[in-house]
Order: sequence, then structure tokens, then C-alpha cells
Amino acid sequence: QVQLVESGGGLVQAGGSLRLSCAASGRTFSSYAMGWFRQAPGKEREFVAVIGGSGSSTYYVDSGKGRFTISRDNAKNTVYLQMNRLKPEDTAVYYCAASAYYNVRHYYEYAYWGQGTQVTVSS
Repeated sequence: QVQLVESGGGLVQAGGSLRLSCAASGRTFSSYAMGWFRQAPGKEREFVAVIGGSGSSTYYVDSGKGRFTISRDNAKNTVYLQMNRLKPEDTAVYYCAASAYYNVRHYYEYAYWGQGTQVTVSS
């Protein structure tokens, strides 16, 4: 079992930055690929970024490339999402998730989810 708790969301103006954190329980954190997803009102949950267990491989949604950076600290059982140059269309609830598979991008491949943290970007 893995329990995930996100933090770091909030209200920010367009062009600003936020860093989301996701703290995980359990001793096998490094064996999981960690992903970030987001869901805006009335829309489907969308993949944002994923990082492999060692942290050496990452993949981003096209709209996040060059603006978002995913990283992890396995000693702290924590994964981060640094978001720069935020846009109003980035407004959503952001979720972190853990998967036993490798660099997965589909929500159904993730077994564990956090409760989400709200990110609101004002124009």
C-alpha cells in the first residue's frame, strides 16, 4: 500500500510559479514510477508528467514541456512538480499517483492516488 498526500497548490497570477509536492508512505517508494495528473471542471483527467523510479527518466504532456519539471527525492519519499510560466488553462485539481509500471501515461495504469490539490491561475 502507498498513501500519497499532495501539497503546494494555490492561487497564482498568470506567468507565476508553483511547486507541488507529493509525500508518499511506504518503504518501496523508489520502485514506483510517479506521475502527476490534472482535472479541470467538466474535463477528463489529463496526464501531466511522469518520472521513473530512479529519477533518470521523465516525460511531459506537450503543453508542459519547457514549463514544468518533475523531480523526486527518494530519500524523502517525495515527488515534486515545479510549474513555471503558468497559464489560466493550467487551472485544475492536480493529483499525484504511483504506478508499478514503467513511465506510464494513462490514469488506469496507476494504482495509488492522492486526494489532489487545487491550482488556480488568474489572468
